[in-house]
Amino acid sequence: MPKSERPRAPLAQDPTLELTLRPEVFEEYVGQKQAKENLLIAIQAARLREGTLDHILLHGPAGIGKTTLAHLIAKHMTATMRVTSGPAIERVGDLASILTNLEPGEVLFIDEAHRLPRMVEEVLYPAMEARTLDIILGKGTAARTLQLNLPPFTLIAATTRVGLLSSPLRSRFGQAFRLDFYTDDEIEEILGRSARLLGVSLDAQAKKRIAKAARQTPRIANRLLKRARDVAQVEGGTKSPNIDDVTTERTLSMLEIDEKGLDKLDREYLRILIEKFKGGPAGIQALAASLSEEEDTLLDFVEPYLMQIGYVLRTPRGRVAAAEAWEHLGLKPPDNRNTKLF
Repeated sequence: MPKSERPRAPLAQDPTLELTLRPEVFEEYVGQKQAKENLLIAIQAARLREGTLDHILLHGPAGIGKTTLAHLIAKHMTATMRVTSGPAIERVGDLASILTNLEPGEVLFIDEAHRLPRMVEEVLYPAMEARTLDIILGKGTAARTLQLNLPPFTLIAATTRVGLLSSPLRSRFGQAFRLDFYTDDEIEEILGRSARLLGVSLDAQAKKRIAKAARQTPRIANRLLKRARDVAQVEGGTKSPNIDDVTTERTLSMLEIDEKGLDKLDREYLRILIEKFKGGPAGIQALAASLSEEEDTLLDFVEPYLMQIGYVLRTPRGRVAAAEAWEHLGLKPPDNRNTKLF
């Protein structure tokens, strides 16, 4: 099946929903206790100094609140936040234009920072460390460097693949936080708040079922809640419906999401790994080609959760399907499954 036909409904972007459900204060931001505590201390200290925050690196799986946390940081610093992304900064000139237009105290948020070109990263080094921007004028022997001073600013970078950032760039962040997957209880708390904001009633069992299917990820939990609201509104003929267990099961069935939160692409990934590659090991390029998917899709959206729940293991030789993955597809794992890991 062509990749364009594979629905990733729970992961689809919905900017309006994101803004509606985004926490406005740290007290509303569920989970990530260690990161929150450290950030609140840093924010309070910076405000007492009447200075700017150290540059901040946020990394972890997609959909777990990195962008939301960046917005909260800027809000609590009473600072304007300028938002861009790694793919949008293709040339040194793109970054120079952004940096030279910053106002004192502003926050610059770069999402998908691992996709910044190396030349752009190198321009960031003096900008982060000394608040200077070096511009080369002319070419060859006639070239000269013009150094511009930048206003005080805080860079917040977010990435799902921190290992792709160069070591010099990583070392220039004063604070770095890994945001982890959420517990089911935390997801249920998020769902309760989101349901109130959306004006729907959410049964306890329905809340538990959605939380189980949300892949320990707030963004997916909110997507599923909204889809369940749509089903409940259409079937109930009311603007403020009640979402019960029956509605939830129907919604998940329509989206082809199973009891572990795996969707069609997740199951196809496991099936290819098990049936075509005999359970592995298999390389990411071979898996992506077999699925007609981009490697980044598998690395950012499929594999993190499959590895989190222990269905897929990453070894030096490639990806290996654990016994639980075979059983999830109703297959019997071979007796020598464990020996293939070494």
